[in-house]
Amino acid sequence: MTVPLLGPADPPPFETLNEQGASRALVVCDHASCRIPAALGTLGVSEVERTEHIGWDLGAGNVARRLSALLDAPAVLAGYSRLVVDCNRPAAAPDRIPAVSDTVPVPGNTGLDRASVNARIAEIFTPYHDAIAAALDRLTASGVIPVLVAVHSFTPQLVNGAPRPWQIGICWDKDRRMADPLIELLRADGLAVGANEPYDFGVLTDYTLPVHAEGRGLPSLLIEIRNSEIRSADTVETWAVRLACHIRRLLERPESQRLERLGG
Repeated sequence: MTVPLLGPADPPPFETLNEQGASRALVVCDHASCRIPAALGTLGVSEVERTEHIGWDLGAGNVARRLSALLDAPAVLAGYSRLVVDCNRPAAAPDRIPAVSDTVPVPGNTGLDRASVNARIAEIFTPYHDAIAAALDRLTASGVIPVLVAVHSFTPQLVNGAPRPWQIGICWDKDRRMADPLIELLRADGLAVGANEPYDFGVLTDYTLPVHAEGRGLPSLLIEIRNSEIRSADTVETWAVRLACHIRRLLERPESQRLERLGG
């Protein structure tokens, strides 16, 4: 008999907010938590390391929560650390369950058997994405075109990387109809804005937007905020208010109110 990964004392694999919100935006956060199921202990990673950027997107969950409130939008937030299973990685990604993250070894992820891998996917990854799909289905059934807004954060510098000068990055894969105007609005605010920086999309690096937004033809945004910008309640509020203001404007644009299926 297979032993469940999540025990009765473990929280659910995702958090939902404001399910009946009036906005047609759906806010999601793939890396909202640094929690690890009790059955996995610490994965061999210190608390200091787990609570820094390798364990989650610092501040992103708090920004997502405030955006949900400010926009009156439903939200779905992942409930466990990206070290357990990365909820924004497809099946073929080598770092879906990372053995090393930004030079930090993760001993609890080494030599996993198929049953252990499958348990993390079945109990954490899949329920989170099922919740996103269900929320989009509810919005669609109400007669609107949903807009998926994914909130992430990034570290100012990886161990072996160059400094990242951007305060915020707006990223896209094929569909730029929401990204381009948001970049323009943020730059007009005097901010250092990365266009597909610090991350570009790739077949092994992204799951949520390609599957849930582009797979349905929905407009979407992937927002990456430098985590040094959102480490206090005041700075989280500043960023959430700014983004909510701009997103409201984007939701009024005609191109955000139609389906577009882009191939290639």
